[in-house]
Amino acid sequence: MSGSHTARRIACLQPSATVILDSIGELERIVACTRYCADVVPAVADGSRIILADSWTADTAQIVAAKPDLVIASVPYQEKAVSEILKAGARFLGLAPKTLADIYTDIATIAGAVGASPKGEEVIAAMQRSIGEVRSQTVATARPRVWGEEWGKPLIASQTWVAELVDAAGGEFVGSPGRQATVGEVESLDPEVIIAAWCGAGDRVPLEKIILQRDWQRTAAALSGRVYCVRDEFLNTPAPTLLQGLAALAFAIHPEMFPRTKGIRQITAVLASAVENSTP
Repeated sequence: MSGSHTARRIACLQPSATVILDSIGELERIVACTRYCADVVPAVADGSRIILADSWTADTAQIVAAKPDLVIASVPYQEKAVSEILKAGARFLGLAPKTLADIYTDIATIAGAVGASPKGEEVIAAMQRSIGEVRSQTVATARPRVWGEEWGKPLIASQTWVAELVDAAGGEFVGSPGRQATVGEVESLDPEVIIAAWCGAGDRVPLEKIILQRDWQRTAAALSGRVYCVRDEFLNTPAPTLLQGLAALAFAIHPEMFPRTKGIRQITAVLASAVENSTP
């Protein structure tokens, strides 16, 4: 039961927080959020909330004008903005998850802030159950090498929670999660599956172009055409949305076991170019 001590007016500058509030049935508490929040939870764009550009360029005065009693953002965050928000009387919650365990903690924290802890525990249990079900299906399978990236220039590997999902989906994540890598380093790992989920790019990563530009035509992934773009929000939103990313990863890694799902696109022109460019 929600009490007077719970947050009633929330400004969400982090899409994952908006997803979490939606998943626990507390979306009506959001008075301001970013346009990226609207990408993952379209219901917030109903005209009843202030829609901010994004968490980094958001006008602090605009945030304060929404009169939130809680502001949720990712950290690091603008120090000056935090100061103004606190001066206005709002609490500030900064999220910086790295692992699935961190994400579960964030869900529990946000649920607690709005007096919905039991619902938060239900959401966490449902996520763990879904991930466990996929893991149980892949435990005895071959584990192809998987390279996942969250950015292309510079080349940055996907976060640790993506590596954990790759493991659950029956793959072996290669490289160091969340770290910058060189094109040559990834090529030497010879991934059998390549997953590109660039922050802010939706499903528009130019797969054919990056394979050719990086001279990755001879990688096992390119030679077999197992190069995929997964929608940004499915893998880069640390919230229940990740279950959609898990479904996409499961198909990419073990298409013989899992169905094609929404939010994943496979390279189409790499086979011809790979064969052409791999001849001595």
